[in-house]
Amino acid sequence: MLTNIMYVTLYVTDQERALGFYTEKLGLEKRVDFSGPDGRFLTVGVPGNPLEIILWPHAASSGQPAGPQPDSTPGPLFLESDDLRADFKVLRDRGVTFDQPEPEDYGFGVRVEAVDPDGNRISLRQRADWQSRDDG
Repeated sequence: MLTNIMYVTLYVTDQERALGFYTEKLGLEKRVDFSGPDGRFLTVGVPGNPLEIILWPHAASSGQPAGPQPDSTPGPLFLESDDLRADFKVLRDRGVTFDQPEPEDYGFGVRVEAVDPDGNRISLRQRADWQSRDDG
C-alpha cells in the first residue's frame, strides 16, 4: 500500500534563486542538494514535515502566470499556517509578493496567494476553527 507523499515538483528557471526564496523568504529548510550526472537534485521542506518540494530546473514559462488571478487559479503548492495573518506580515517584510494587501477570510479559514520568482503560485492557508486536520 502507498504510505506517504514523498515529493512534489515545482519548475524553476534558476535553482539557486528558488532556493533563496523558499528558504530565506518562506522559511523552509533545504533538505537535499545533490549534483549528479543528471543535474542538480534540490529539495526543500517545512521543518518537521516529511514532504519535500523538488525545485526542478526547467525553461521559462513552465510555471503558471505570475499575474494576479484571485479566486480563479489555486497554487500548485499549498502551505498551511497556524496564524496566517502574523506569518503574512513576516513574509511580506521578507519581500514575498502577494496578490492581495492582506489575507482574507473564506469558508474554510483564512487565505492569501503568493508568487515565487518563476511565477509559481503558492496558496497560503489557515484552517477554520471548526476544521480539524483529520477532516477530509
